Amino acid sequence: MTAGPTPGTVDVAAAAALMTPLTELVVQAAHAIMAINRRAMAVTDKSDGSTVTEADLAADRVIADGLARLAPDIPALSEERVGASAPPFKGSFFLIDPLDGTKEFVAGRGEFTVNLALVSNGRPLLGIVCAPALGLIWRGLVGRGAERLSYDDTGLSAAVPIRTRPLPVAGEAWVAAVSRSHGDARTEAFIAARPGAVRLPLGSAVKFGRLAEGMADIYPRLGPTSEWDVAAGHAVVTAAGGTVTSDTGAPLRFGERKDDFIVPAFIAWGDPAAVPKP
Repeated sequence: MTAGPTPGTVDVAAAAALMTPLTELVVQAAHAIMAINRRAMAVTDKSDGSTVTEADLAADRVIADGLARLAPDIPALSEERVGASAPPFKGSFFLIDPLDGTKEFVAGRGEFTVNLALVSNGRPLLGIVCAPALGLIWRGLVGRGAERLSYDDTGLSAAVPIRTRPLPVAGEAWVAAVSRSHGDARTEAFIAARPGAVRLPLGSAVKFGRLAEGMADIYPRLGPTSEWDVAAGHAVVTAAGGTVTSDTGAPLRFGERKDDFIVPAFIAWGDPAAVPKP
């Protein structure tokens, strides 16, 4: 006998109804970030050594207030309010990074994002990744497809469907999306094992967006990161036809670790056929 969904779980139809208002909310958070003067803003270090700025907190306030109006019955976990949350989470919950790529933002670069995911039964179902400085949004609903939009002060453009690309054929180079600010030896070794691989340096969850629209073949991160850095991009890539796994090829689960919200390692694949068989 197959178990039914966990009580409090949002299904695909309900998630689809939330996509437009959630996208509008993420854009509001993006505008709040861009309104901050990067040269004059307060920048502090959190207890874990990561950086937080006025922009992180401004975006977080916008999203928290918006989710309380849009979906008051769905729990929300944000990087900036993680101290008030205790795993494991059951059913559905929002997983938010109000400003992913704070180092890029502080350095004056444009590859930072607002990440919002809706996780159901441990798997990201809906994801929105917005790059405020680029005016781009990648969003996806697993089972319903993914799309890219642009936006400016006048509003959103029409959505354009996107899809990951097939595995490179023998003799063709892999394009690997890599972090500008968080390189590690294991990731470099993984890429080096693919002769002729071309590295595409990008910041924040922009890497997931570029993978989802077929500009890269793979995005490996074989060092630890946090669930809010991964969940929205996971949903977008999966909805676009790709997959995201652990370094051993196992599915990722979110909100279920009892100790923390760490993802020890992951690999985002544009073509699921590229995932090595166990």
